[in-house]
Amino acid sequence: MDLNNAQWRKSSFSGDTGGHCVEVASNLPGLIALRDSKKPHTRPLLLLPDEWVIFLKSLKQGRSHSSRFA
Repeated sequence: MDLNNAQWRKSSFSGDTGGHCVEVASNLPGLIALRDSKKPHTRPLLLLPDEWVIFLKSLKQGRSHSSRFA
């Protein structure tokens, strides 16, 4: 998958101290990409839109992962 056109944005929950920095690209057709901003050249995690919704719901409910990420 070519991610050269991915438009990455930093999570609003990421701090400015160089700690946990998550970036999301949601402009890819049919996919959501996640990566560590400190390692932008590593392979990102690719999710289908339905998986992204499950992932976000699990975070909001206080779980650190959904069953797919166990």
